[in-house]
Amino acid sequence: MTATTRIRVIDLETTGSSPPAHAVCEVGWQNVVLRDDGHWSLDADHGARFVNPGRCIPPVTMAVHHIMDDDVKGAPFWQEVAPSILRPEAGAVALAAHRASFEQRFCTPKLSGNAKWICTWKCALRLWPDSPSFSNQVLRYWRMPDGLDQPKGLPVHRAFPDAYVTAHHLRDQLNEAGLEQLLAWSAEPGLLPRVPYGADRGRYWGELDDEALGRYTSDRNEDVRFSAQKEVENRTGAISPTGAGPVQGRLL
Repeated sequence: MTATTRIRVIDLETTGSSPPAHAVCEVGWQNVVLRDDGHWSLDADHGARFVNPGRCIPPVTMAVHHIMDDDVKGAPFWQEVAPSILRPEAGAVALAAHRASFEQRFCTPKLSGNAKWICTWKCALRLWPDSPSFSNQVLRYWRMPDGLDQPKGLPVHRAFPDAYVTAHHLRDQLNEAGLEQLLAWSAEPGLLPRVPYGADRGRYWGELDDEALGRYTSDRNEDVRFSAQKEVENRTGAISPTGAGPVQGRLL
Protein backbone atom coordinates (compact mmCIF):
# COMPACT_ATOMS: atom_id res chain seq x y z
CA MET A 1 0.00 0.00 0.00
CA THR A 2 1.40 3.41 -0.98
CA ALA A 3 0.82 6.92 0.32
CA THR A 4 -1.38 7.75 -2.69
CA THR A 5 -3.78 4.94 -1.85
CA ARG A 6 -4.16 5.60 1.89
CA ILE A 7 -6.13 8.15 3.92
CA ARG A 8 -5.84 8.28 7.69
CA VAL A 9 -8.97 9.24 9.63
CA ILE A 10 -8.15 11.09 12.85
CA ASP A 11 -10.27 11.76 15.92
CA LEU A 12 -9.15 13.71 18.97
CA GLU A 13 -10.48 13.95 22.49
CA THR A 14 -9.31 17.10 24.22
CA THR A 15 -9.58 19.20 27.36
CA GLY A 16 -11.47 21.87 25.41
CA SER A 17 -11.80 23.46 22.00
CA SER A 18 -9.24 26.27 21.97
CA PRO A 19 -5.50 25.55 21.93
CA PRO A 20 -3.15 26.49 23.46
CA ALA A 21 -5.48 26.89 26.45
CA HIS A 22 -6.68 23.34 25.79
CA ALA A 23 -4.81 20.23 24.72
CA VAL A 24 -5.21 16.69 23.38
CA CYS A 25 -5.83 13.83 25.81
CA GLU A 26 -6.52 11.00 23.32
CA VAL A 27 -5.97 10.38 19.61
CA GLY A 28 -7.53 7.64 17.52
CA TRP A 29 -7.04 6.66 13.89
CA GLN A 30 -8.40 4.35 11.20
CA ASN A 31 -6.96 3.95 7.70
CA VAL A 32 -9.09 3.86 4.56
CA VAL A 33 -7.31 2.41 1.51
CA LEU A 34 -7.84 2.06 -2.23
CA ARG A 35 -8.10 -1.58 -3.27
CA ASP A 36 -6.93 -3.05 -6.55
CA ASP A 37 -10.54 -3.13 -7.81
CA GLY A 38 -10.77 0.67 -7.52
CA HIS A 39 -12.95 0.76 -4.42
CA TRP A 40 -12.03 2.25 -1.06
CA SER A 41 -12.34 0.24 2.15
CA LEU A 42 -11.17 0.18 5.77
CA ASP A 43 -7.99 -1.74 6.48
CA ALA A 44 -6.50 -3.29 9.61
CA ASP A 45 -4.37 -0.27 10.52
CA HIS A 46 -6.11 1.49 13.38
CA GLY A 47 -5.52 2.39 17.01
CA ALA A 48 -5.69 4.88 19.83
CA ARG A 49 -3.31 6.42 22.35
CA PHE A 50 -3.76 8.45 25.46
CA VAL A 51 -1.94 11.78 25.44
CA ASN A 52 -0.78 13.79 28.44
CA PRO A 53 -2.45 17.22 28.03
CA GLY A 54 -0.07 18.80 30.53
CA ARG A 55 -2.96 20.08 32.63
CA CYS A 56 -5.97 18.81 34.52
CA ILE A 57 -8.96 17.68 32.47
CA PRO A 58 -11.99 19.85 33.34
CA PRO A 59 -15.05 18.04 34.72
CA VAL A 60 -17.20 19.38 31.87
CA THR A 61 -15.04 17.57 29.30
CA MET A 62 -14.61 14.47 31.46
CA ALA A 63 -18.39 14.25 31.33
CA VAL A 64 -18.22 14.02 27.52
CA HIS A 65 -15.44 11.48 26.94
CA HIS A 66 -14.97 10.06 30.47
CA ILE A 67 -11.18 10.31 30.25
CA MET A 68 -9.75 11.12 33.66
CA ASP A 69 -6.43 12.55 34.82
CA ASP A 70 -5.23 9.14 36.03
CA ASP A 71 -5.82 7.71 32.53
CA VAL A 72 -3.34 10.08 30.90
CA LYS A 73 -0.78 10.24 33.69
CA GLY A 74 2.56 9.15 32.25
CA ALA A 75 1.33 9.23 28.64
CA PRO A 76 3.45 11.07 26.03
CA PHE A 77 2.76 14.71 25.23
CA TRP A 78 1.05 15.64 21.97
CA GLN A 79 4.18 17.10 20.40
CA GLU A 80 5.89 13.75 20.97
CA VAL A 81 3.22 11.40 19.69
CA ALA A 82 1.56 13.46 16.94
CA PRO A 83 4.16 13.18 14.15
CA SER A 84 4.22 9.37 14.11
CA ILE A 85 0.41 9.21 13.94
CA LEU A 86 -0.26 12.14 11.58
CA ARG A 87 2.66 11.20 9.32
CA PRO A 88 2.72 7.39 9.24
CA GLU A 89 5.88 5.78 7.94
CA ALA A 90 4.15 4.51 4.80
CA GLY A 91 2.60 7.93 4.16
CA ALA A 92 -0.94 9.06 3.39
CA VAL A 93 -2.46 11.13 0.61
CA ALA A 94 -4.63 13.01 3.13
CA LEU A 95 -5.91 13.10 6.69
CA ALA A 96 -9.65 13.11 7.38
CA ALA A 97 -11.97 13.93 10.25
CA HIS A 98 -15.59 14.74 10.88
CA ARG A 99 -15.69 18.54 11.21
CA ALA A 100 -11.99 18.52 10.42
CA SER A 101 -11.58 22.17 11.39
CA PHE A 102 -11.61 21.05 15.03
CA GLU A 103 -8.83 18.48 14.57
CA GLN A 104 -6.83 20.96 12.52
CA ARG A 105 -6.63 23.32 15.50
CA PHE A 106 -4.44 20.75 17.22
CA CYS A 107 -2.98 18.94 14.20
CA THR A 108 -1.01 21.92 12.95
CA PRO A 109 0.72 21.89 9.54
CA LYS A 110 4.06 21.47 11.31
CA LEU A 111 2.87 18.34 13.10
CA SER A 112 1.01 16.91 10.10
CA GLY A 113 3.66 17.70 7.50
CA ASN A 114 1.30 20.13 5.72
CA ALA A 115 -1.15 17.31 5.07
CA LYS A 116 -4.27 17.79 2.98
CA TRP A 117 -7.52 17.32 4.86
CA ILE A 118 -10.92 15.86 4.03
CA CYS A 119 -13.86 16.98 6.17
CA THR A 120 -16.49 14.23 6.15
CA TRP A 121 -19.04 16.66 7.60
CA LYS A 122 -18.70 19.03 4.64
CA CYS A 123 -18.83 16.12 2.21
CA ALA A 124 -21.94 14.70 3.91
CA LEU A 125 -23.70 18.03 3.39
CA ARG A 126 -23.06 17.67 -0.35
CA LEU A 127 -23.78 13.98 -0.81
CA TRP A 128 -26.56 13.31 1.71
CA PRO A 129 -28.46 16.62 2.00
CA ASP A 130 -31.67 14.95 3.24
CA SER A 131 -30.09 13.57 6.41
CA PRO A 132 -31.97 14.88 9.48
CA SER A 133 -28.64 16.02 10.92
CA PHE A 134 -24.99 15.77 9.98
CA SER A 135 -23.28 14.73 13.19
CA ASN A 136 -21.09 11.65 13.04
CA GLN A 137 -23.55 9.60 15.07
CA VAL A 138 -26.77 10.74 13.37
CA LEU A 139 -25.22 9.85 10.01
CA ARG A 140 -24.26 6.50 11.49
CA TYR A 141 -27.84 5.59 12.33
CA TRP A 142 -29.51 7.36 9.42
CA ARG A 143 -27.24 5.68 6.88
CA MET A 144 -26.44 2.36 8.62
CA PRO A 145 -23.13 1.92 6.69
CA ASP A 146 -22.36 -1.60 5.49
CA GLY A 147 -19.88 -3.49 7.62
CA LEU A 148 -19.94 -1.16 10.63
CA ASP A 149 -19.44 -3.32 13.73
CA GLN A 150 -21.70 -1.78 16.37
CA PRO A 151 -19.62 -2.64 19.47
CA LYS A 152 -16.41 -1.52 17.75
CA GLY A 153 -17.95 1.92 17.22
CA LEU A 154 -18.70 2.38 20.92
CA PRO A 155 -18.46 4.19 23.23
CA VAL A 156 -19.10 7.46 21.42
CA HIS A 157 -16.84 10.43 22.17
CA ARG A 158 -13.80 8.23 22.40
CA ALA A 159 -11.06 8.60 19.85
CA PHE A 160 -10.90 5.23 18.14
CA PRO A 161 -14.66 4.43 18.05
CA ASP A 162 -15.40 7.86 16.57
CA ALA A 163 -12.58 7.53 14.00
CA TYR A 164 -13.92 4.08 13.08
CA VAL A 165 -17.43 5.43 12.45
CA THR A 166 -16.08 8.41 10.49
CA ALA A 167 -14.02 6.03 8.34
CA HIS A 168 -17.21 4.30 7.17
CA HIS A 169 -18.66 7.64 6.06
CA LEU A 170 -15.38 8.50 4.32
CA ARG A 171 -15.24 5.14 2.54
CA ASP A 172 -18.72 5.62 1.11
CA GLN A 173 -18.05 9.25 0.15
CA LEU A 174 -14.86 8.27 -1.67
CA ASN A 175 -16.66 5.51 -3.56
CA GLU A 176 -19.47 7.89 -4.49
CA ALA A 177 -17.61 11.08 -5.39
CA GLY A 178 -13.87 10.36 -5.56
CA LEU A 179 -10.84 11.73 -3.75
CA GLU A 180 -10.33 14.96 -5.69
CA GLN A 181 -13.96 16.01 -5.29
CA LEU A 182 -13.89 15.42 -1.54
CA LEU A 183 -10.72 17.48 -1.23
CA ALA A 184 -12.30 20.31 -3.23
CA TRP A 185 -15.49 20.34 -1.14
CA SER A 186 -13.42 20.22 2.05
CA ALA A 187 -11.50 23.33 1.02
CA GLU A 188 -14.72 25.39 0.84
CA PRO A 189 -17.15 26.40 3.60
CA GLY A 190 -19.89 23.93 4.41
CA LEU A 191 -22.80 23.91 1.95
CA LEU A 192 -25.74 23.63 4.35
CA PRO A 193 -28.83 22.17 2.63
CA ARG A 194 -31.21 23.85 5.10
CA VAL A 195 -31.31 27.02 7.19
CA PRO A 196 -29.75 26.06 10.55
CA TYR A 197 -31.41 28.58 12.87
CA GLY A 198 -33.82 31.48 13.21
CA ALA A 199 -37.37 31.83 11.90
CA ASP A 200 -36.55 29.78 8.79
CA ARG A 201 -34.83 26.95 10.62
CA GLY A 202 -35.17 23.62 8.82
CA ARG A 203 -36.31 25.11 5.50
CA TYR A 204 -34.39 24.31 2.33
CA TRP A 205 -32.80 27.38 0.76
CA GLY A 206 -34.92 26.89 -2.35
CA GLU A 207 -38.08 27.41 -0.25
CA LEU A 208 -37.11 30.98 0.73
CA ASP A 209 -38.23 34.01 -1.21
CA ASP A 210 -35.55 36.29 -2.63
CA GLU A 211 -35.81 38.84 0.19
CA ALA A 212 -35.36 36.26 2.95
CA LEU A 213 -32.55 34.58 1.05
CA GLY A 214 -30.75 37.88 0.60
CA ARG A 215 -30.61 38.45 4.33
CA TYR A 216 -28.63 35.27 4.81
CA THR A 217 -25.96 36.26 2.29
CA SER A 218 -24.60 38.69 4.90
CA ASP A 219 -24.98 36.38 7.89
CA ARG A 220 -22.04 36.28 10.31
CA ASN A 221 -21.75 32.49 9.91
CA GLU A 222 -19.44 31.60 7.02
CA ASP A 223 -21.30 28.40 6.13
CA VAL A 224 -24.66 30.19 6.10
CA ARG A 225 -23.34 32.99 3.88
CA PHE A 226 -21.79 30.49 1.49
CA SER A 227 -24.93 28.34 1.30
CA ALA A 228 -27.24 31.30 0.73
CA GLN A 229 -24.96 32.69 -1.97
CA LYS A 230 -24.96 29.32 -3.76
CA GLU A 231 -28.76 29.43 -3.89
CA VAL A 232 -28.61 32.97 -5.26
CA GLU A 233 -26.24 31.72 -7.98
CA ASN A 234 -28.60 28.86 -8.78
CA ARG A 235 -31.49 31.29 -9.26
CA THR A 236 -29.55 33.77 -11.35
CA GLY A 237 -27.65 31.17 -13.39
CA ALA A 238 -24.32 32.54 -12.23
CA ILE A 239 -21.34 30.18 -12.19
CA SER A 240 -19.18 30.31 -9.08
CA PRO A 241 -15.39 30.53 -9.45
CA THR A 242 -15.10 26.93 -8.22
CA GLY A 243 -17.60 25.71 -10.80
CA ALA A 244 -19.73 24.20 -8.03
CA GLY A 245 -22.93 26.10 -8.85
CA PRO A 246 -24.47 23.65 -11.33
CA VAL A 247 -23.62 20.67 -9.09
CA GLN A 248 -25.54 22.21 -6.22
CA GLY A 249 -28.52 22.75 -8.42
CA ARG A 250 -28.76 18.99 -8.75
CA LEU A 251 -28.17 18.23 -5.10
CA LEU A 252 -30.63 20.72 -3.69
